[in-house]
Amino acid sequence: MKKQVMSSEEVVELATAALEDVKALDIQVLNVRDKTSIADYMLIATGTSNRQISAMLDKVREVVKAKGLQPLSEEGKGDSDWVLLDLGDVIVHMMTAAARQFYDLERLWAGAEQSRAASAAHHTPGHE
Repeated sequence: MKKQVMSSEEVVELATAALEDVKALDIQVLNVRDKTSIADYMLIATGTSNRQISAMLDKVREVVKAKGLQPLSEEGKGDSDWVLLDLGDVIVHMMTAAARQFYDLERLWAGAEQSRAASAAHHTPGHE
């Protein structure tokens, strides 16, 4: 039986939903397909604490594994201000607000097509 392969867009949707589920903030999706050969998309999300970032990592890992996708690598576990989860064509960056502001990946990848997760447009939870 052949394993179902998810498109990078499906992986983005899955990871974004997982991040939203654990209340990640300001989820950005960067289409870097035309900028680099390392990935099609980068997701950047802010956590309010190292504990939340750890929960974000655990949730994304759990959700993608449940769909049969094995993460390639993880960087910056534990009490890191920046954790990276490599899902192949999708790289998920989970950072504290201070680390996100300092490294400013959005500026670094300026020119890449960027979009916010749908829920990020709503400032009040539960009000669609």
